Amino acid sequence: MRLVIQRVSRASVTVYEEGHEYDKSHITHQEKIGKGLMILLGVEETDLPTDVEWLVGKASMMRIFDDENGVMNLSLKDIEGECMVVSQFTLFASTKKGNRPSWYRAAHHDISVPLYEEFCAKMSDAIGRPVAKGVFGADMKVEIINDGPVTIIIDSKNKE
Repeated sequence: MRLVIQRVSRASVTVYEEGHEYDKSHITHQEKIGKGLMILLGVEETDLPTDVEWLVGKASMMRIFDDENGVMNLSLKDIEGECMVVSQFTLFASTKKGNRPSWYRAAHHDISVPLYEEFCAKMSDAIGRPVAKGVFGADMKVEIINDGPVTIIIDSKNKE
């Protein structure tokens, strides 16, 4: 399982009816957050619930928000920030051969949907507030105002 964590001032995800992009009267799903974390989550075929546990612990307690001295020393929970999680199978793109990425490492829906939902539920429990979500498998329009910018990549198979 792979996360791209971005510290944000605000973020949103919007899904439109097919063929009606950017027409506000055809929005089928929309979520917004203020200051907090935008987490892009990719699931690999070999991922397990133990990967979810480890990543939730890391993401919820990562000290990347400034304290009163301007030092990154506070977690999402410390600042009572918001969180959005959006599924993104493209995090497992293989670009080894040619210029067209391959997605062979990305998990199929029967594996990825339950792990995505479990991650969101456990993240919500860890931070003590609801987690905003995208729509799994949908064509989403994601807006991110990266604060810093601060972007951290974490992979449960490469625990650095």
